[in-house]
Amino acid sequence: MASPDEPELNPVSLARARAFRTGLSAEACAAAFLMAKGYRILARRFRTPHGEIDLVARRRNLVAFIEVKARESLDDAAYAVTPRQQARIIAAAQIWLMAHPEHDSYDLRFDAMLIAPRRLPRHVMAAFDASP
Repeated sequence: MASPDEPELNPVSLARARAFRTGLSAEACAAAFLMAKGYRILARRFRTPHGEIDLVARRRNLVAFIEVKARESLDDAAYAVTPRQQARIIAAAQIWLMAHPEHDSYDLRFDAMLIAPRRLPRHVMAAFDASP
């Protein structure tokens, strides 16, 4: 029980805080992995009213919008990129491109970076596309 000066933390708040820290750690791991593969990170946690992009990375004439998923297994992480989430990422990418017109002529790709304990990250290139 918390003292009168300390608020009692509820289990939902603790779970959300843990998930947030896990997400930050997974994104840092994914960014390091991508940089080792020759990508330059252009943005992290790009937020818009329509959605969020975990990482925006560039390599040569390619801009990749990358969704990072951390789960207990790589398969669970892969299944966590839902069609609804893909639509939100695509909408956010359009806003990012409007804010960065210097990348208009670049090839675009939507990737996923899958993170699981005791496994190397898995970079899924072209995990989904923006075609209707």
